[in-house]
Amino acid sequence: MKNLFLSIFIAVLLPGNPMNAQEDNVWSLEECISYALEKNIQVRKSELANQRNQYYADQAKAQRFPSLNASLNHNFSWSKSDGEGQTGYSGINGSNVSVNSGVTLFNASRITNQIKQADLDLQAGQYSLETVRESVSLSILEAYLQVLYAEEQVKNSIRQIESTSGQVDLAAERLAVQLISQADYAQVKAQLASEKLTLANSENQLAIAKVNLEQLMELPVSESFAIVHPEFGEQVNQHRLPDVMLIYETALGIKPQVKAAEVSRQIASLDEKIARAGYFPTLSASAGIGTSYSSRLTDPYFSQLDKGLSPSLGFSLTIPVYQKKQVRTGVAVAKAGYRDAELNEIDTRNGLRKNIEQACVDVTSAQVKYEASLEKYNATEVSAALSDEKFRQGLINSVDYLVSKTSLIVAESELLQARYNLIFSYKVLDFYQGVPLVL
Repeated sequence: MKNLFLSIFIAVLLPGNPMNAQEDNVWSLEECISYALEKNIQVRKSELANQRNQYYADQAKAQRFPSLNASLNHNFSWSKSDGEGQTGYSGINGSNVSVNSGVTLFNASRITNQIKQADLDLQAGQYSLETVRESVSLSILEAYLQVLYAEEQVKNSIRQIESTSGQVDLAAERLAVQLISQADYAQVKAQLASEKLTLANSENQLAIAKVNLEQLMELPVSESFAIVHPEFGEQVNQHRLPDVMLIYETALGIKPQVKAAEVSRQIASLDEKIARAGYFPTLSASAGIGTSYSSRLTDPYFSQLDKGLSPSLGFSLTIPVYQKKQVRTGVAVAKAGYRDAELNEIDTRNGLRKNIEQACVDVTSAQVKYEASLEKYNATEVSAALSDEKFRQGLINSVDYLVSKTSLIVAESELLQARYNLIFSYKVLDFYQGVPLVL
């Protein structure tokens, strides 16, 4: 019975740790991006900034409503008595109760523009958040592909070791019957040792790539961390002919950094309108009601409060006459800020165009490099297969065999690098066209 309760207790507790359960899973790119967006500090700080912008927007809207304040004062005072046979101090106490309200009737649309500006700040914050999220997603994609590339490098290194190990065994048999020299045998063994070193380096690069991805995700580093291996197929090259201006026009309509720059310019234009409101008068209305109590009077406390009720209503007109150039300076600064916002918008658009131009060039170059690498690898693979067979038959020496072997290793590594570089280039181009980052 004791063991039964223990088993139930463990079964209840184990599902309660989602982190351990997630770490045991194989992560897809979508899961990596989703987790990173949830944990990334910059994303979370941007979300908090948006919350503050929402509070400011609510506060700006509340400026249209009247203010309402209530006050209650109760005072004690003492005076020295000297008359009618009384000496010493006598105490007096009194109360004042009031309720006051005020509202701005006219201020040259200052409040209206401040409300518009607060709403635009909220929009700009949302676009900034989207920009950060996109940047994090793109970084995760690059790191994810680096892990895939490193894992392929490890697999290639293992296959090369297996192939060379067979040649070392064959060379040992030939050395035993004196068909090859000791030098030839040593060269083949040296090749195997070199490939084992390459494997160690590949495994190290894989470990570094995994750590980099996990750290970008804000995920504690774990040896059990693994990712999904998507099937890219043999036809990696899509033979695209990217149109820079077409992609740029698409990106202008969807990229959040462009929209954020546009909204920032609108915010800056409202700064000038708000500053110009300082040239105009401000009309305010106020209303209130008050009453008081004094111990000098004989009436009861609440009776005095009731009899002493005194309502009030007033208007206030503030006319700016001389403000030491504060308004003029504010308007001039706002104009300069608007011009700066215009330049920032132009710079954002230019930066986006340059990035797209570079992405298009990268895709074209990556396609050419991939095709060249594939052609080189296919030719080298045929040559290496022939050299391998000739070495088995004793038709070539170890030097010729190792040259062919090394050429194949280099060609295979170059093809693998070109392949993943092409995949990443395609994804970057898709990114600027609003295509989701998936593999």
